[in-house]
Amino acid sequence: MGKPKLWTKDFIIVSSINFLLTLVFYLLIVIIGIYAVNEYQATASQAGLVTGIFIVGALIGRLAVGRFIDTVGRKRILFMGLILYTMAIAFYFIQIGITFLLITRLLHGITLGIASTATGTIVAQIIPAERKGEGIGYFSMSATLATAIGPFIGLYMSQNTSMQMIFSFCLTLGIIGLITAFFVYVPTLEMTKTTEKSGFKLSNFIELKAVPIALITLVVSFCYSSVLSFINFYAIEIDLVSAASFFFLVYSIAILISRPFTGRLMDVKGANYVMYPAFILFTVGMLLLGSAHNSLTLLLSGILIGLGFGNMQSCTQAIAVKLTPPHRMGLATSTFFIFLDAGLGFGPYVLGFFIPYTSYGTLYEILGIVVLASTALYFFLHGKKERSKISALA
Repeated sequence: MGKPKLWTKDFIIVSSINFLLTLVFYLLIVIIGIYAVNEYQATASQAGLVTGIFIVGALIGRLAVGRFIDTVGRKRILFMGLILYTMAIAFYFIQIGITFLLITRLLHGITLGIASTATGTIVAQIIPAERKGEGIGYFSMSATLATAIGPFIGLYMSQNTSMQMIFSFCLTLGIIGLITAFFVYVPTLEMTKTTEKSGFKLSNFIELKAVPIALITLVVSFCYSSVLSFINFYAIEIDLVSAASFFFLVYSIAILISRPFTGRLMDVKGANYVMYPAFILFTVGMLLLGSAHNSLTLLLSGILIGLGFGNMQSCTQAIAVKLTPPHRMGLATSTFFIFLDAGLGFGPYVLGFFIPYTSYGTLYEILGIVVLASTALYFFLHGKKERSKISALA
C-alpha cells in the first residue's frame, strides 16, 4: 500500500494562505520603522516599538484564539482572522499620527496571530498522521519562502515607489488570501468528551503537553532573534553589508533543500535524528557568524543556521502536535507559536541590554554556546522520552 497523499488541494491552499500572511509581515517589518521616522519624525525607540509591537499583538491573538478555535470551528476562525487581517492592513492608509500607527500595528499583529494559528491547526489536521513531520516541514516552507521574498520586495518597493503603493500591494495580498480561503475544505472534527471547565484556567489557554518542547523553541528562537535583529548592524561593523543582503537568501535555500529530507527522517526515525544534528549545526553556525571576517564565512554561517534553526522550527512544531489529542490540536499549535513569537519578539529587547558591553560578534558566540547547552535541556524535556519510545518499537 502506498503512502497517503500529502499534496492535496487543501494542503496547497492552506500553505498558500500562510505564505501570503507571512509575506506581508516580513515585507513591512523591514521598512515600517523607517516609515515611522520619515513620516512621523519618530524617535529610534518609537520606531523600534512600531516594529516590535506587531509581535506582541500576535501573542495576544494566539492566546485569545487558542482556547476557542476547536469549539468555534477552525474554518470560521480562519475566515474571521483573514477578514480582520485585511481590515487591519487598510488602517495603514489612515495617517493621523504615530499613536494610530502603533494601534494599527498592534491590531495587525493580533489578526496575524488569529489567522496563522488557524492555518497551522488546519494543516496539522489534514496531514496524514504517518506523514506529519514531513507535511509540517513542507508547510513551514511557505513561511520560509516569505522570510526570503518579503524583505526583498519591501526594500525594493521602498526604493522605487511610495508607501501608499506598498500598502495597496499588501492589501491586495490580504484580499487574495481571503478569497482563496473559500476553496479550502476542513473536515469536521469529532469532539470528544472532556472534563474541561469554563472560566480562567491555564489549560484553557495553553496545551500543557506541548509546553516542554515549546520551551526548547523559546530558547532557540531567543538565540535566533539576535540574527534577525542585529545582522545588519553587525554587517556594518565588520564591513560586509553587501554579503549580508544575501544572508537570508542562503538561509532560506538551505531550509528549502533540507526540509523534505528532515521531515521524512523525523517520521521514519524519530525527532532525535533531526534535533541533535540541528543543535550542532545551529551552534557551529552562530560561532562562525561571530567570527566572520569575509563574505564566504558570513554566508556559510547563514547556511548552517538555516540547517539548524530552520529545521528545529518545523520539527518542534510537529512534536507539539503529535503529543496532543486531536481535539486540542488548536491549543497545541497556539502554544507552540506563542513560545516561538515570545523568543523572536522579546529576544532583541533583552539582548539589547548586553550590546553596550560586548560586540555583536562576541554576542553571537555566546549565544552559540547557549544553543549547545540547550541540547541538554532538550534531552531532559523530550529527547530521552523519544529515545525510549523508539527503543520500545525496535
